Amino acid sequence: QVQLVESGGGLVQAGGSLRLSCAASASDLSIDTMGWHRQAPGKRREFFASVTKDGSTNYADSAKGRFTISRDNTKNTQYLQMNTLKPEDTAVYYCYADYRQGFKFGTSWGQGQEVTVST
Repeated sequence: QVQLVESGGGLVQAGGSLRLSCAASASDLSIDTMGWHRQAPGKRREFFASVTKDGSTNYADSAKGRFTISRDNTKNTQYLQMNTLKPEDTAVYYCYADYRQGFKFGTSWGQGQEVTVST
């Protein structure tokens, strides 16, 4: 199984930036797509962004334009650069990683990072 450790969340003023990181520790398995979901207060968790091993990205409409997902395969780490943050971006951001081990497949999740954007 893959262990994911997130960092980078916190409190920021509207218009500011944050970068979330999600480091995966894995042995004897391959990490495929990595990504982020987010859960705003009182709302369901939703897909936010993903990046494949070869760097192809996919974004939810709410992520397009101000957020950039990237990864460093040498470090098994993904990043979510968040710019021009708005109060409505306040949420818990969860990273995930799809992995393969032989014929076994699975998805691991990070512990979640709180991002609070103040006015």
